[in-house]
Amino acid sequence: MRLDLSILILRVGVGAFMLFGHGWNKLMGFSKLSGVFPDPLGFGSPISLALAVFAEVFCSLLILLGIGTRLATIPLIITMLVAAFMIHGSDPFAKKELALMYLMIYSSLLFSGSGKFSVQYMFMHRKSPKNKLAKWFFEMDPESSRTR
Repeated sequence: MRLDLSILILRVGVGAFMLFGHGWNKLMGFSKLSGVFPDPLGFGSPISLALAVFAEVFCSLLILLGIGTRLATIPLIITMLVAAFMIHGSDPFAKKELALMYLMIYSSLLFSGSGKFSVQYMFMHRKSPKNKLAKWFFEMDPESSRTR
């Protein structure tokens, strides 16, 4: 129970901070930013911005609600790796610190999942997919280290 409450607090906090502190501004300023947004992977500024907005808005909202948390962390982990090591690669540690902190939180949520206090748990824990990988991603594996 306490672990699930901790995961809830972590999910809601990190989801809201990323969504409203970073993603929402990028979404609202998309047309202005699309020409000047950094393009570290060579996709072009508009595509790089769209990928960042997808991760920081859509995936953050999924994490906040607790829907597909494990899958939603993957684009955010990639985004934080790019931010820390490509965008701020030559900057001092203080510039990388926030991206690295988000990276640690998303990495933890990748393994912990969304916990019992989530939309996903309320609607999907009753039905169990047959595929073991799908069970793990949707946090329905009876062999999980946490008891449900």
